[in-house]
Amino acid sequence: MLTAIAAHFVLAAVLPLIARRWGRGAFVVGAVAPALTLVLAVSHADDALAARHPTETLAWAPGIGLEFTARFDELALLMILLVSGIGALVLCYYACYAKPGDRAVGRDSALLVLFAGSMLGLVLADDVISLYIFWELTTVCSFLLVGGDGLTKKLRKSATQALLVTSLGGLSMLLGLILLASASGTTRISEILADPPGGGVVPIAVVLILLGAFTKSAQVPFHPWLPGAMVAPTPVSAYLHAAAMVKAGVYLVARFAPAFSDLPAWWVPIVVLGLWTMVLGGFRALRQHDLKTLLAYGTISQLGFLMVLVGAGTWITALADVTLVLAHGLFKSALFLTVGIIDKRTGTRDIRELSGLGSRWPVLTAFATLAVLSMAGVPPLLGFVGKEAAIEGLLTGDPKDLALLAGVMLGSVFTVAYSLRFLVGAFGTRPTVAPTKAPPSGVAMTTMVGIPAVASLVLAFAPWIVEPVLAGYADTYPLPAPDYHLALWHGLTLPLLISAVIIAAGYAMYRASLAPKLAGWIPERMSAQNGYRAAVMGLDRGALSITGRLQAGSLPTYLGIILVTMVVLPGAGLLAGGPLSPTELRAWDSWMQLPLAVLVLAAAGTVVLARRRLTAVLLTGVVGYGIGALFIVDGGADLALAQFLVESLTLVVFVFVIRRFPPRFVDARPYFRRARWVKAGIAAVAGTFVAVLAVLYSGSRDGLPEASRFYIENAESATGASNVVNAIIVDFRAFDTIGEIAVLAVAATGAASLILARARQRPPSLAALDETDGTDETDGERTEVKR
Repeated sequence: MLTAIAAHFVLAAVLPLIARRWGRGAFVVGAVAPALTLVLAVSHADDALAARHPTETLAWAPGIGLEFTARFDELALLMILLVSGIGALVLCYYACYAKPGDRAVGRDSALLVLFAGSMLGLVLADDVISLYIFWELTTVCSFLLVGGDGLTKKLRKSATQALLVTSLGGLSMLLGLILLASASGTTRISEILADPPGGGVVPIAVVLILLGAFTKSAQVPFHPWLPGAMVAPTPVSAYLHAAAMVKAGVYLVARFAPAFSDLPAWWVPIVVLGLWTMVLGGFRALRQHDLKTLLAYGTISQLGFLMVLVGAGTWITALADVTLVLAHGLFKSALFLTVGIIDKRTGTRDIRELSGLGSRWPVLTAFATLAVLSMAGVPPLLGFVGKEAAIEGLLTGDPKDLALLAGVMLGSVFTVAYSLRFLVGAFGTRPTVAPTKAPPSGVAMTTMVGIPAVASLVLAFAPWIVEPVLAGYADTYPLPAPDYHLALWHGLTLPLLISAVIIAAGYAMYRASLAPKLAGWIPERMSAQNGYRAAVMGLDRGALSITGRLQAGSLPTYLGIILVTMVVLPGAGLLAGGPLSPTELRAWDSWMQLPLAVLVLAAAGTVVLARRRLTAVLLTGVVGYGIGALFIVDGGADLALAQFLVESLTLVVFVFVIRRFPPRFVDARPYFRRARWVKAGIAAVAGTFVAVLAVLYSGSRDGLPEASRFYIENAESATGASNVVNAIIVDFRAFDTIGEIAVLAVAATGAASLILARARQRPPSLAALDETDGTDETDGERTEVKR
């Protein structure tokens, strides 16, 4: 598993070089990694189905418990079938779709393979940190693929919107995962699901996780980014926005659903927003004339349907959900690839300009018809098998599920209607439109469309091929499994009757052409896209207002903000962790500490009352020298020597600098007198906070940290130093020391450059004298100017 993920990243790194030599052949080479991954996953499917669920771990920071753990189970196997299978198919299709000599071949092939590897890592990740890392990698890859070369405003705008929305959800998800891991005491996802925590911050954590899933899977109100992302090349849309990326949110919810399906904070947002998304997406699809945009809104609707099923929380709805995840990946990828052929061969995707393609491309039309019928839930396709299972699961549930069934039926009616709109609009004949002239669709590209379309037909007649994988996931739910199996024919049942009613109602809606009549039902103010624009503009205005007030060029203001933030945020978290019980507290270890402490405190308190700058500098030096003396009393002679050297050098620099300033602090305006008390209060609270916590936490520490023990045990043997501090600075953390020296060198170089630059500037008066050649002539009078 780890080798397969690494192979994707290595191949992505060399594909730009391959593209320079072989051009479009780089896509075929890129398809090797996902194809081999698919073969590897299928050949080891027994390990996932036998409940062994093999894991592989790569520790990348073992000292603090950070590792990447890959776990191969039924849900991961299902997602690999889509991620790797559809990925290999799309890459081969792209080799035919791209233009010869296209400069973007190397870039797009590398990004698609990198995206496939990131999705593979995401579905295999069994620890929350790795899950988030791969989650954000898919976001970055999607941004780059949607934005393309970024030469047009539309590309940049669509890519930026997708990045902002999904990255916001990703940050929310990260916080939720951390809270959930803290409540569970482990970062392993399988361990969290095996013993899910309850109460406390868990409801907040699951809501934050859901926010990440909703943004990734384009749920209301975050859905507008998906239609906007249709500016990407069609193969990119077929992979990212039909089979892979948008499934990440559904996968995340499906992964955690068995543990939290009974939690209201979990299932209520899922079913409410999922149902809303299904109905709204289907309605908006009915109004589209662009085939690709129609499929985008159809994808939104189908993703909402998948969310509703996983939120229902029963065994049958879970089985239906993963069945439809597979079916959706097959039929939607086939349809997007079909749109790519139409666009490439005819130069348009507008159904108002297409006519007669069905008779010109009979084979492609047959494959597209299979995919459309599966999307509409018409037998004998896999989409019908999954939809009938969904109806069965909602019928056998509680009243909540019956209410969901009503919404699902309405959304499914829209699905049938827009499916017919797509099929007839793409391949039908319009009497008022001249037949569209187009060359043959191409054997290779048509074959790529036929593979997922025919797979949907075959799996409908032989669901036993994939049912062990799908039922294996459903078995992870705590409820007992009923006697139900996927099949095309369950007899004359109520779900079959409901399916027939949905198909008939959808056909009637399409024939009645209700879409233009319903076009004004959604007020412009309720548009989610307008909400996104308002949010971005409000964020810009808020940021400008805040920075205008806080970034005012005042050092005391900056320090005050830092101190207040330190006290409020980390302080609240530390104090919320419970009372501390120091095991041993002493007033002092040596009587010399007492006068030195009094000296330091007196100097620190007096410095704020000083009215002369030199006095303030000298009192600050007393504080530093007093701390150095405390180091000597505690046995740190080397630290004391460093403190004395630094303090002496700082004191000398301060004295040279204040020579350029007035000797006294002269500003005594009323505003500053009032502000002085605010500053004093902030400083007092922050100082007390740090002092109290330092005493409490140092007194409550039980033994040395692991890193400290390692330094002490290995200082002399590994570095030859008897002084542990020196060993840490020079050897164990040498790179940190080099970095600090580099920062100081850069700062010193900058300061010296400014001083030298100012020294080389001639005073304006002397420059003016040079221009007059030593004389000043006014009204004919010549006046000698003394230099």
